[in-house]
Amino acid sequence: MSGSPYAPHTPAETAAMLDAVGVDDEEELFDIPEEVAFDGEFGIEPRTEREIRAECARLLARNDDLTEFLGRGHYGHYVPSVVDHLADRAEFITSYTQYQPEITQGFLQALFEYQSMLVELTGLSIANCSMYDAATALAESATLADRVRSTTGDVVLVPEQLREGKREVLTNYCDGADLTVETYPMDDGIVDVDALAERAGEDVVMIYAENPTVRGCIEEHLTAIGEVADETDALFTLGSDVVALSVLQEPASVGADVVVGEAGALGMPPAYGMGLGLFACAEEFLRQVPGRLVGAGEDAEGTRAYTLTLQTREQHIRKERATSNICTNQAWVALRAAIHAATLGPDGLVDLANDCVREAETIAAAIDDLSGASAPVHDRHHFREFAVRTDQPAAAIAGDLERKGFAVHVIGEHLLQVCVTELNAGEADALVEAFSEVL
Repeated sequence: MSGSPYAPHTPAETAAMLDAVGVDDEEELFDIPEEVAFDGEFGIEPRTEREIRAECARLLARNDDLTEFLGRGHYGHYVPSVVDHLADRAEFITSYTQYQPEITQGFLQALFEYQSMLVELTGLSIANCSMYDAATALAESATLADRVRSTTGDVVLVPEQLREGKREVLTNYCDGADLTVETYPMDDGIVDVDALAERAGEDVVMIYAENPTVRGCIEEHLTAIGEVADETDALFTLGSDVVALSVLQEPASVGADVVVGEAGALGMPPAYGMGLGLFACAEEFLRQVPGRLVGAGEDAEGTRAYTLTLQTREQHIRKERATSNICTNQAWVALRAAIHAATLGPDGLVDLANDCVREAETIAAAIDDLSGASAPVHDRHHFREFAVRTDQPAAAIAGDLERKGFAVHVIGEHLLQVCVTELNAGEADALVEAFSEVL
């Protein structure tokens, strides 16, 4: 570090610091196994740009070329080219967290618009300007519930049909907060309200439900779930996504305290690992919201201006009293979602959502007409995706479909799941034909 202009350490200063911690040299501060320790050589042969591009092309060509009918939290919608053109501008793509409002007004305004869109979609007063993904947003809602609820409970109730990865992230967060995650039963793809009411009690700090559910079913009992949560003084957290929220019941109207989920359904292709978490809540939890908040005010000349606000909630201001340890956010991805939503406009967003209902219904009916399969498994309205029951083992059917160029989820011994959006709807007939052949 002696040559660094940012952390100038002279040999004397380095020796003094090493002496203070009781070691002879810097290497003693690290425990790196010899087999992975850097030996001074990277072992990477230097190549030209052209050679590297050719090698990358060869590697990527090894990927299977499948038409994906995959969903369960990762959804692909057509992203207008204007999203790339605007989001790839240098002032956006090189920006970090917008701590200096005097030089990031444009980005801050875009994030404020993103928050405003979530407020309009959820009916709740407060939305932050992004989380990592839906799983961490759900986990943060559990720790928020633990901080704000007067109940002495320590149980977080989630549906028994919950995506495994989301459940694992929630459990990790809850372990650190001394909370316990338990499940409640589902009834034909949606919440069994009677069973939930029987389980809920003073030991429950939060109740989580999804609309649509992980199997694509539109939840029919949101108001009743909200009443169960209210009667037991538990926080009611509802999971959804930005497209579905445009046509489904407004969360605020059914008593939701917090809304979490994926906002990355807009602005980004499905990345199967990178997401954009949405987090909105009632105003009473304003000082407990995790992540960044953009506020609007006026500068000294009375001009409307934007800034990150209420930062005393955050770990870079008050580490020991922070509401969350989230260290950054998905600001650039949130920017893309905001541009995509603004491009669609309210009517376009609703049209897109309605297509997700109609296409799922149409394809499910076509598969149901085939011998050896029934769809949808659940006698419900569906959004984007639905379950298919097969007479033959589901894994074998999925394998045969893959060999014909289609990817679907296996969710049970005789259960598949199919997800349709405008990106794969054009291949729906071919998928049905492939089902017909492999069944």
